[in-house]
Order: sequence, then structure tokens, then C-alpha cells
Amino acid sequence: MYIYNVTINIDEDIHDDWLRWMKTRHIPAMLDTGKFHKALMTRVRGEEEMGGITYSVQYRTDSKATLEKYYAEDAQTLSEQSKPFEGKFVAFRTELEIVSEQ
Repeated sequence: MYIYNVTINIDEDIHDDWLRWMKTRHIPAMLDTGKFHKALMTRVRGEEEMGGITYSVQYRTDSKATLEKYYAEDAQTLSEQSKPFEGKFVAFRTELEIVSEQ
């Protein structure tokens, strides 16, 4: 099992529009690829030196191969959909392999 984690710091001036877009458009579109079976969006607590509000979105997938298929088939198109927020956020992505879950 793998988790594709995207951590995003979003400017406060567009936060509400971005959050609505994430919840109603982007996350559903990620799940609609069929490559992820669950998404968990969390807000990172604490003050950010650079300002803004930080979130982590974790998308669960069954394998590294499925994640690679997402990169090849869907990542660019879904990334381009964030253009209305361009220059107003910073994002970084990590891949996590689940070792144990209890």
C-alpha cells in the first residue's frame, strides 16, 4: 500500500476559494482517475514563518505501479487545473510506503 502525499501552503487571500475547489473539484477528480481509493485532507496546525495556511492531502493507492500509472496518465492534466491559483501556493509531494497499520 502506498500514500501519495501532497503538502500545500496556500495564501490566505485565496484560501476559501482554493479550499472549496479542492473539496468539490480537485480531490474528486483525483479519485475519479481510479488510481486512488481514499483521500484524507488535513490542516497542518501551527504558525508558518512564510505565512499562509498549510494542508496535507494523502491519497491511498494499492501499489507503486499504480502510482507510476497516475504520473504517466493523469498528473499533468490534474496539475494544470490549479492554474487559477498559480503563484499563490507552494506544494511539494512525497511518496510513502505503508510498512505497518494497526
